Amino acid sequence: MPRTDTRTGTTSTDIVAALTDLLFTPDLDLHEAADRHFAPDYRQRTDGRWDDRDEFLAHIAHLRAVVADGAVEVHDELVDGSRYADRHTVRVTKKDGSHVCTEVYLFGEFAPDGRFRRIEEVTLMLEGAEADRNLGSAR
Repeated sequence: MPRTDTRTGTTSTDIVAALTDLLFTPDLDLHEAADRHFAPDYRQRTDGRWDDRDEFLAHIAHLRAVVADGAVEVHDELVDGSRYADRHTVRVTKKDGSHVCTEVYLFGEFAPDGRFRRIEEVTLMLEGAEADRNLGSAR
């Protein structure tokens, strides 16, 4: 859930809120969901590949076309000022009925308004078909 820094009063997002809005709330407009959690200059590197905000949104649009349901479980999380780090698992059920489980190691930075400005992550597929191995960056 979004949190408020008691020192600055700034409210910031987190990965559960962001992924829930982006992937598991299909009635929420993609751009509205992204605007809630990601700054206009957002960049993301997944498994070594950098994407700008538009490329990231193309990835999320693809996921919305194949993901039926899912959940995010955070195992470890650290916030220090504008820095964010976590280890989380994303479990999805695809529209074809198959399941994918991916563990993610994430380091990020918040913009001054509390939205993500940058995320760098490495993914490890724990469950799923070989064709799902690139689900974290598929388009």
